[in-house]
Amino acid sequence: NNPTVVTIGTFDGVHIGHRKIIDRLLEVGKIESLEPTILTFFPHPRMVLQKGSGIELINTIGERKMILEKTGIANLVVQPFTKEFSRLSARDFVQTILVEELHAKKIVIGYDHRFGRNRTANIEDLKKFGKEFGFEVEEISKQAIEEIAVSSTKIRKALKNGEIEKANTYLSAPFLLTGKVVNGKSLGKKLGFPTANLQIEESYKLIPKNGVYIVKSTIDAEEFFGMMNIGVNPTISNENEQSIEIHFFDLKKDLYGKTLKIDLLSRIRDEEKFDSFEALSKAMEADKEVSLRYIERFTKH
Repeated sequence: NNPTVVTIGTFDGVHIGHRKIIDRLLEVGKIESLEPTILTFFPHPRMVLQKGSGIELINTIGERKMILEKTGIANLVVQPFTKEFSRLSARDFVQTILVEELHAKKIVIGYDHRFGRNRTANIEDLKKFGKEFGFEVEEISKQAIEEIAVSSTKIRKALKNGEIEKANTYLSAPFLLTGKVVNGKSLGKKLGFPTANLQIEESYKLIPKNGVYIVKSTIDAEEFFGMMNIGVNPTISNENEQSIEIHFFDLKKDLYGKTLKIDLLSRIRDEEKFDSFEALSKAMEADKEVSLRYIERFTKH
């Protein structure tokens, strides 16, 4: 109900480029006594308008909400993106969403922002609407927008290459996987490494390169570290189905049915096919040693 300063975008990953815009939003909000508001869309427009585009997002919508909530913005508005919504004219979008729903008094937006049916309206049109409906438009520079595009591309590329620490630097936080613990084949248990099998429901979620990772999770308000394998278990199985399995150190809880948020901290190695269970077990012991040394350093910082 209060007047707002609004920015519009996907904010996938909520990375360092996005955070500059959020900082500006908070700054304007403070100076001009406006509620900092982010308007985002879900599903991603490409999922609706380009079915089968195979789009992969850094965050699920749930993760995005959780990350944005911590930034200090007053309102996060998730507009359901449908074919009907995509047909809204630029004027209707401005009048019904920005003015009547969000009470926008200022819009902070990229120089190249396009909106309305077939994305025909641009920032100059928005400025004209601003004069008509009584809001101001602040333009985000070409350089800042390019930085955001570069950051998103670099994060996706780093994750695909397994360069988790590089991705985390761009994100200014660990990359997240969120999923439910489901029954697995209990193969880890036989090797002395019981694992939690993570099932990620959102097919659009980007999964990093197969391999062994060092991870952290907060479970029942307690922090636990562990190692995670993303892959197809080539030593144990001939199936080509990807699984995500986490072995937590010093954890005695039953995790079945729990939804876990997993922070990926570092990558140890590629997934390998070993000659025997014994060789795999030895490799896992070595992975554990590497993990524990890393965790010791990590917890000192």
